[in-house]
Amino acid sequence: MNKTLVVGAVAAMIAAGAYYVTQGGGVTSTSGANSTTAPAQAGAMVAVTRPEQLSQQAQMGKRAFEAVCAECHGQNAAGKTGKGPPLILKIYEPSHHSDMSFQLAVQNGVRAHHWDFGNMPSQDGLTKADVTAITAYVREVQQANGIN
Repeated sequence: MNKTLVVGAVAAMIAAGAYYVTQGGGVTSTSGANSTTAPAQAGAMVAVTRPEQLSQQAQMGKRAFEAVCAECHGQNAAGKTGKGPPLILKIYEPSHHSDMSFQLAVQNGVRAHHWDFGNMPSQDGLTKADVTAITAYVREVQQANGIN
């Protein structure tokens, strides 16, 4: 598949996410028997309910996410005003953004489309296994927020 086409497709998916957020589609905080609500973080774009427990792979992914991704995507992937979009949104559900889209975004970067954060650069130093663990973390947090 043409690399430009793939990057364009990822950019279009992110643009759809921007539209979703601007139309009030963000996640609101809820609590359940198996979850805890994250405290409001300065600059967070959405409230996030954290899973009470993470799988071993997601725990590794959380550490990698916090080291590499949270600078822009915020704590608990809640987004960071002026830096990067939240990943805990329905638009990023697996049926719309496959796990491969995370791999491609890290590998190739993402060209800005509707988000006002600028282009996401590729992220050097992350292996496919690292991104798989990060994706597992994001997916488990999404599930705790009703995103399946």
